[in-house]
Formats: sequence, C-alpha cells, structure tokens
Amino acid sequence: MAENMKSNWTSADIPSQKGRSVVITGTGGIGYETALEMTRAGAEVIMAGRNTEKGDEAIKKIKKLIPAGNIRFEKLDLADLASIEAFGERTRAQRKSLDILINNAAVMNPPKRKVTKDGFELQIGTNYLGHFALTAQLLPLLQKGNKPRVVTLSSIAHLQGAVNFDDLQAEHNYKPMVSYSQSKLACLMFAFELQRRSDAAGWGISSMGAHPGISRTELIPNGAGKNSPSGIVRRLFGPILFQPAAHGAWPSLYAATAKEAKGGTYYGPSRMNEMRGYPTVAKIAPQAKDAAVASKLWEVSEKLTNVKFV
Repeated sequence: MAENMKSNWTSADIPSQKGRSVVITGTGGIGYETALEMTRAGAEVIMAGRNTEKGDEAIKKIKKLIPAGNIRFEKLDLADLASIEAFGERTRAQRKSLDILINNAAVMNPPKRKVTKDGFELQIGTNYLGHFALTAQLLPLLQKGNKPRVVTLSSIAHLQGAVNFDDLQAEHNYKPMVSYSQSKLACLMFAFELQRRSDAAGWGISSMGAHPGISRTELIPNGAGKNSPSGIVRRLFGPILFQPAAHGAWPSLYAATAKEAKGGTYYGPSRMNEMRGYPTVAKIAPQAKDAAVASKLWEVSEKLTNVKFV
C-alpha cells in the first residue's frame, strides 16, 4: 500500500474532472464503466471503439444516466494502423490538447491465431501495438494537456508473460494464453518506458499501468468463447471469483484521477491475489522492470507501427 493511498478508494472518491478531457478505448466492460464514471465526474469523454453500433448504444446508456454528460463516440479500430492514424488526425484537428488517455480495450485468447489488418498476431497487435501507435498519435495533444496522464491496462497474466523477440507474432507457435500474457506484459513495460522517456524528454506526462483483477466483462466470451474452459469457469464461478466490471474499473480510474497517483506506478485490486478489491499498488513481474528489454521493444514497436514519439 502506498503511504498516502486511501485503503478503500472507490469511484465515489474521484475528484471533479470538470475542464479535463479523456480518450478511453473500448465500449464495453471496463471501458464502459470507466467512461461512465469519468462522465459523472464532469470530464469531456471521447469513447473510442471499432463497433459504431455498440459505441452509440454505450453513449445512449450513459446519457440516460447522466443527461448533462459531455461524452461522444469516435470510431477507432486498434487492429488497423490506418484507422489509428485517421483517429489521430481527426482528434488533432478537432482539439488543441488532451489531459488523459486510457489505453483500455483488449482481446483475449482467440482459440486460433488471427491477425490484424497489418498482419500482427491479433492480441499483441490490438492490446499493445495498437495502443502504442495511438499514444504516439495523441502525444502532441497530451504534451499540451493539463497534468497529462496515460493509463495503460495490463493484467494479472503479465506475471507469466515473456517478450519473445524471435516470434513476437506467434507465427511459429501460437498458444492463446502465451500470446495474451506477452501482450499484457508489453503493455506494462510500455507504461514504464513511456514514463522514463517522458522524464528524459520533458514531456510532462505521468504514465501508469493498471489492471482490473478478474472482472465480469465480455473479454472471455468474445475471445476464447463462452463454451471454452475459461468461459465455463466464468459462468459457474463468476459471481464468486469475478468482481463486477464497475469495481474492475477502479484501478484505472484511480490512476487517471487520484491526486496521489504517481507516474511509473502499477495499480490493481487489493484482495484475493489481486483478483478483486479496492485499488492498491500492484505486484510487478521482474521481467516487466527490465529497462533494456523495454527499450528494445519500444524500438521494434516504432518500426512495426511506423510511428515516432516526438
């Protein structure tokens, strides 16, 4: 527990976000709950996702709960670099600054190897490379933001992760959970490396990692499928093991809004081996702290996505 962190922090503790702007990726689950609470706190919210229908539906639901809420949907497909670039161009044309970016959307455990528009393995392509490219696109706006923050979602699964530079796209050997764990380790390494680079270049950005524990979202049914082993566990034990998505959003919301939250920190739930509970400082795998690997991964990622952080 960080020294001055409230031990039972919830979304009710979010300070006013009036005058702050946020981009959140993902329209369901944790993304939806995060957008809802940021809207409730008075932020200007841009919810970005690939499915316009789902996005519009999420906005309608939030507007019904918060009629005066300042929230809109923008189309963004993280599995398509052209879509990310187009989103970046539109956003830079529409606004002068951005205060918060929450890299939240994810895919998990497709049973067969799938690829993005650009030929990346779907999980590392969407969860990590897509967000890497998006952050680069929005960097000029974040640099002009008011105490800007970037929150990138990782997972408990990062603890088993390894970055395999020899087969980053799992072309030779695809195991769903191995690729997922690698993608979520890459996300956490990116959060830390972005902080190091921000400090070195004077970007003024606080970059943090967060994870939702084990939450009741559509991540498993949409990925592995509802009849997969993990899908069956979710159905049978969901209410006991899986916390509500609203609680799963707390670590991201804490990182994005709490005055005490610090750059270069990783937040997750406090109980049951970080599966559920109030936000606290989370356990970091030793491999996530390897600055040399993180730096190499950054360079490889810039080449793959054809972006530059400037």
